[in-house]
Amino acid sequence: MPELPDIEAYLHVLRRDLVGREVNGVRLKSPFLVRTIAPPLKSIEGHAVSGVRRIGKRVVLEFGGFVPERFVVIHLMKAGRLKWRKPGAGLPGKMGLCAFDFEHGTVIFTEAGRKRRASIHVVEGEEALAHLDPGGVEVEDLDADGFHELVSSHRHTMKRTLTDPHILSGIGSAYADEILLRAGLSPMKRASQLDRDESGRLRDACLSVLGEWTKRIQTETGAGWPEVTAFRPAMAAHGKAGEPCPQCGSPIQKIVYAETETNYCATCQTGGTVLKDRSLSRLLKEDWPRDLDAWQERLGRGSGGA
Repeated sequence: MPELPDIEAYLHVLRRDLVGREVNGVRLKSPFLVRTIAPPLKSIEGHAVSGVRRIGKRVVLEFGGFVPERFVVIHLMKAGRLKWRKPGAGLPGKMGLCAFDFEHGTVIFTEAGRKRRASIHVVEGEEALAHLDPGGVEVEDLDADGFHELVSSHRHTMKRTLTDPHILSGIGSAYADEILLRAGLSPMKRASQLDRDESGRLRDACLSVLGEWTKRIQTETGAGWPEVTAFRPAMAAHGKAGEPCPQCGSPIQKIVYAETETNYCATCQTGGTVLKDRSLSRLLKEDWPRDLDAWQERLGRGSGGA
């Protein structure tokens, strides 16, 4: 799912290429994409985009020519993407959902896979827009005390706390893995057990990881449009199972729960303990390795090593 750095990259190019430009037409391939009835999506035709903003992981197009102001809220979910194409470009095969036509180009809204989770809402006024906000707080809006109080008030695991849009805004699975590695915290630690030092490290890691990746993606994008992916070669933990941790050299570990992959370093984050993967631990039962050395020994036996 596109997360804060990815959404900010989209906002950067939308602001650059669309603000002040009039929508010539809207082509909707999937009627189930739009989750609101009134006002209709096509009502924005003939009106200029006056601004863009982010609500959590949602992209908001503002149309100030209406009274009250009208908003098109795009939720990309896991597999939705925005692409810039030549004027009048066709919608691609099964992935194409919608096209916003401008005189100088077309924004294509696509979604990969069979599951259709992406959505568009068209609403009027700030109050209606606020109802689409899941309520998560921006980390940069919290000082150290406020961050500690918010995060430690929840009994969830650290991974779930970071990725809950009702708690913190814009963080998903990929950047949560990066943040927790940098902070040196286990993804399974209970947020309510954080001490002040740990919450301080976590806040610093959130700010630095999100800030660095926002700048990096925009720099790499240049004059084009961002290629958004959950797995990036320069990431330290996410998607790096089996590869050496850039901080200590130990192999990055992986656990999977409810289709969500979590990557972590046992040395840097869990004191050498290998966390139990639900499906694999059920298979191995009492043979589940208790620490990193036992895990590597098991891997060695499984591959014919000494």
